[in-house]
Amino acid sequence: MTAAAGTAERDAPGEASALTGTYLRVIAVCEALDARIVRPGAPDDPAAPMPDGAQLAGAPGVLDSFLDASAARVRACRGHAPRRDVAASRALHEYLWSVSLLMSGAWYLDRRVPRISPRDIRVDLTTGAIGLVPGQDFACLPADPAAGAAGARTVGHEEELRAELRAAVVDHVRPLLAAIGPSIRRGPRALWGMVADDLLSGVWYLGRMLDQEEHAVRAATELLPTAIAPFPGGADFRRLSGRDGRRYPTRTRLGCCLYYAIEPDQACLTCPRTRDAERLRRLEDAD
Repeated sequence: MTAAAGTAERDAPGEASALTGTYLRVIAVCEALDARIVRPGAPDDPAAPMPDGAQLAGAPGVLDSFLDASAARVRACRGHAPRRDVAASRALHEYLWSVSLLMSGAWYLDRRVPRISPRDIRVDLTTGAIGLVPGQDFACLPADPAAGAAGARTVGHEEELRAELRAAVVDHVRPLLAAIGPSIRRGPRALWGMVADDLLSGVWYLGRMLDQEEHAVRAATELLPTAIAPFPGGADFRRLSGRDGRRYPTRTRLGCCLYYAIEPDQACLTCPRTRDAERLRRLEDAD
């Protein structure tokens, strides 16, 4: 179990939400997810303030602090200061990936789609870690044992549940995209491409952590089979053959998180900017 998961268990607000146990399972399985559960009404630590997601989108000074903190983390890790648009892109990517994975993980594991309000997300500006105050509102299927819980809303079938997940992610991130877009200096298509990528990659990553990659790839493809507004494209997984003859899934991202601008020699292998022959050989050698 990760340190984040251990912290989550200590901070878990008992049975305040039918989603709490689901979130704890997501956090425990996903080692790369730096998140914890926060007690409702818990006071902020004055030494480590954690603004919420609504403040990031609605208070320019808080957003500036968010981007400054992202730049400081890059400088500390890489030894050089990133451009403002790069710091903003990295900060957005980290937020999108974490929040989307909390939502999609609940859907993947327990077929529950939480409605996470931006006000229920806390961001540690020093580390980039996410805190989550579990809410009550979620969609589920009629057979879910929690279908009668406070805040539960049933939908008729799996495609309706997938539509709920897409809508929950869109509604959560739309205000932040509007606020941070000018700093990233890219248009709506590129920004929503990043959202789609982080939503899909979270499902894919969770499947790998559970040794269920093929199942997760199918689930991600069903979640976003093609462009569904505002997402500019679908999962579009394809198969590559390694030199050992094994075939495995990959995809090319719809957007770019600008990591290549920080480490040009270590750009993401699924980045749309890295389709040259050398990178394809590196990808085919990966196991």
